[in-house]
Amino acid sequence: MTHHVSLTDLERRAAIKPPALAELSDNLVFGVGDPDANLMLVGEAPGEDEDLSGEPFVGRAGQLLDKILESVGLARDAVYITNIVKFRPPGNRNPKPEEVKASEAVLLEQIQLIKPQIIAPLGNVPTQWFLNSKLGITQTHGRWHEWHGLRVFPLFHPAYLLRNASRERGAPKWLMWNDMKTLKAELDALPAKDQMVHIDTAEQGGLF
Repeated sequence: MTHHVSLTDLERRAAIKPPALAELSDNLVFGVGDPDANLMLVGEAPGEDEDLSGEPFVGRAGQLLDKILESVGLARDAVYITNIVKFRPPGNRNPKPEEVKASEAVLLEQIQLIKPQIIAPLGNVPTQWFLNSKLGITQTHGRWHEWHGLRVFPLFHPAYLLRNASRERGAPKWLMWNDMKTLKAELDALPAKDQMVHIDTAEQGGLF
């Protein structure tokens, strides 16, 4: 099926909040980066800095994410960065299951428009959604998974790394560095992009 909707059209549509997102901020944080990126990074929801700027991952966690990408030679504008939930939850709480559910359609459309070859969910919420699993990120990071024909490679959320600053062997930052080297090697070896992404939305969900 050919998609005639553009990212700009989708962003305009995404700004209309469904009732399930009524508790969240009114400021849309849609996504940023290369609309033809091979790698898509997906967090859970915007924080205060993102809510104010309208751009995902611009606060302290976002600045660390930029450094993480740069450490393996990836520029921020060479990937696509978004969140499952596009509006900030009050107090930066985790999005509720019904808020994630109400945000799925926009994310699925983003994926079909960008056609990434690899998706890296950041932290527990997006990883559990993509893997349809309740396993935590400490058990799932740095391992390859398949999702509707796309490769999924969970990573620690940068905010988690800020809370766990040790760089010693086996610490989250050390693990993240190794995960990023694995991810970059796979990115460098990717074949040409397939212009079709098939997502059976009837199969998505069910975790909650």
